[in-house]
Amino acid sequence: MTPTPTYRLYGERTAETPGFWLHCETIRARSSRYRWEIRPHRHDDFFQILYLDAGGCQALLGTQEIAVTPPAVLTVPPRLRHGFRFTEDTEGLVITLLKSHLSIPQDRQSESLTAPQHLPLSPASPDAAYLVETLRRLSAEFADRRPNRDGLMAAYTGLLLQMIARLGQDRAPNGQAGEDRLDRLKGLIHRHFRDHRPVSFYAAELGLSLTHLNRLVRAATGEAPSDLIAAKLIDEAKRDLIFSRAPIQDISYRLGFSDPAYFSRFFTKRTGKPPLVWRREQQAKVGLES
Repeated sequence: MTPTPTYRLYGERTAETPGFWLHCETIRARSSRYRWEIRPHRHDDFFQILYLDAGGCQALLGTQEIAVTPPAVLTVPPRLRHGFRFTEDTEGLVITLLKSHLSIPQDRQSESLTAPQHLPLSPASPDAAYLVETLRRLSAEFADRRPNRDGLMAAYTGLLLQMIARLGQDRAPNGQAGEDRLDRLKGLIHRHFRDHRPVSFYAAELGLSLTHLNRLVRAATGEAPSDLIAAKLIDEAKRDLIFSRAPIQDISYRLGFSDPAYFSRFFTKRTGKPPLVWRREQQAKVGLES
């Protein structure tokens, strides 16, 4: 598999000018150079906001492919693999912000900014209209280079992040976005638990930072993501122990453990009993009840 390239701005590997912390350009300015296709890549240090005013695109955000119809806003956190295929009539803006200047309030709404967002903008929404006006003011300030430019751009950027957080929260009342991600996490665990993937794998698949995934799971379940993975392994182990006569060694291999002794320690730590003892006790209970 070809590695995903890491760019400063798309197509550029060189450092920016001294004092750089924000860049603003039209979607047309860069994407038209590449026949309207921005191939999958990532940025180590940038948070990006894309605003589509006309046209449309097919967006890749992490492992998700999304059809975007304007007006809409997309956000791309640092390190997320992403790419876009725009129609040739697409109009809009791309704001690129150095992550060290990403000032996000410490509240539950700010969680929406640590994961990619796709926010369709309703023409009837005053908040959406304010967001679009702020984007346009930021773009104009970036281009004009008038006095107090940096201070105003910082203020507009703060407003944008706040509005994106609010609109993201409005689209997911009562924490529905978190519930959806938790359901997706459980589905991923069901598919991959035998592979013994690290928690970072699941975070990447969901397009979340490791910190955000841990916070989301703890808020919803009181446990860490690693506990959910371990619980799935234990549930499957118990099912095999009860409903099959397979040796402990075979069950351990079936569950992706390369060392049966480690499997026994893993099972004992989480149930309080070795697998063979647990199996005999369960069989005895069934025998008493039969």
